Amino acid sequence: MFFHIRDLELKARPFEVTLEPGVIEFFDPKLRQKGTLKASGVAELVSDVLSEVRVKGHVSVLMDADCDRCLEPAEFPIDADFQLYYRPVTDGYGEEREIDEGEAEMGFFEGDGLKLNDVLREFVLLTLPMQRVCSEDCKGICPECGQNRNKNKCACQTASVDDRWAALKKLN
Repeated sequence: MFFHIRDLELKARPFEVTLEPGVIEFFDPKLRQKGTLKASGVAELVSDVLSEVRVKGHVSVLMDADCDRCLEPAEFPIDADFQLYYRPVTDGYGEEREIDEGEAEMGFFEGDGLKLNDVLREFVLLTLPMQRVCSEDCKGICPECGQNRNKNKCACQTASVDDRWAALKKLN
């Protein structure tokens, strides 16, 4: 679904979509959409002068990603409301300049409007945790033998060494 700025100038556009896995590309091979993504809401023009668009609604989807510690699959259910703001790219885009706090929370689009799939991808990626772990007490992979420490207990001894002090040990 595409939200054209000319259409939004006339009236807000409601949406209700159901997207199967593979429709939205997340550009991360470790991240997969496991179930159907359901989204509903409305896109509206909030500022005629700046062509600022607000997209708000609700998304529910089950995502699957490799655990950052043990590399086993982990599920991340998303069921949340969202509200995202977008502004068209203007002249000087890409140049280094100071932005205000409001612009830090703003997304940008090129052309005559924005795609709903891009908005949904952005919200899902923003909602997922930075470190994706299967559980808080995940023990990860042994750095010596490579076993998953959640499944097997290994006898490897790993001593933490602080290399910053190695030069002082040579002074004795």
